[in-house]
Amino acid sequence: MRLAIINDELSQDIDTAAAEASRQGFGGLEIRSSGGVPPHLMTDAQLTAVREAVKGHGLRIAGFDPPALKCALPRTDAEIAQVRELVVDAVRRAELLEAPFVRIFTFYREGDPDPRTAAKAAREVLDGVPADRVPLIVETGMRTNSPTMRHTLEFLDELGDDRLGVLWDPGNSVFSGWDPEPFPRDYELGRERIRHVHVKDPVGRTAYVRLGDGDLPWPAILGRLADDGYEGWVSLETHWRIGRVLTQPQRDEPWGEEFTAGGFEASSACMRRLREMAEAVGAVPAADARHTARTEETAI
Repeated sequence: MRLAIINDELSQDIDTAAAEASRQGFGGLEIRSSGGVPPHLMTDAQLTAVREAVKGHGLRIAGFDPPALKCALPRTDAEIAQVRELVVDAVRRAELLEAPFVRIFTFYREGDPDPRTAAKAAREVLDGVPADRVPLIVETGMRTNSPTMRHTLEFLDELGDDRLGVLWDPGNSVFSGWDPEPFPRDYELGRERIRHVHVKDPVGRTAYVRLGDGDLPWPAILGRLADDGYEGWVSLETHWRIGRVLTQPQRDEPWGEEFTAGGFEASSACMRRLREMAEAVGAVPAADARHTARTEETAI
């Protein structure tokens, strides 16, 4: 198991985010927005600078998070082509970053989740997308047609492409209201298809809080992942800010300074907790004291 954090949960400055990840003993940065620019709008020069900054701090790129299929269900050929263009471009960007995957969604749902209808549209969108170059993984998305593992597996079964794996985000399942207890039952359903894990801690459908203070049993989850031999990234997506709660539009489009503001202090605290949890269950080796901050965490 390897620890990472989504860069813009810490800072819009890639060097600041990478330096903190390295200091805390994390191994990677998952890339979303940087320099105030959304992931799908960064220039090649900006993407190259991100890649080199991450490498320069001794880290790896842990994933690439464009808003692929994070839109209304496409109805026309023109809409399908537009969504496909974003995915094809995301694969190209991921190659430039040397990212191990491109994260995709299952379209915003209209009413109850309808993963099979979403999969039929996704099949048209993904026709011709070079998925063999960079793997695509499907997130259990809070407002999409796959808020739980069960819905995600229905989507993948209908899609019929075994190359796609699952990005399991149990926080999204809780926050969606569709599964208040996604561990262990939801995990058990799809554990063999999990390729990446997002870590955040919700309190019901109200807000995200400091890791360990919410509804999810993260020490038990990390322990089970370790016991099952999971070797992928466990990536912090804090979504918690000190003194404010992210709005739904900010969670839907999580990029730029407005989203990141206050993230450094909150995410640094959660990074310490995540590493401590992972160390306690033997999921990762104890961090070298030269790289991991062991300062006393102040009460928040």
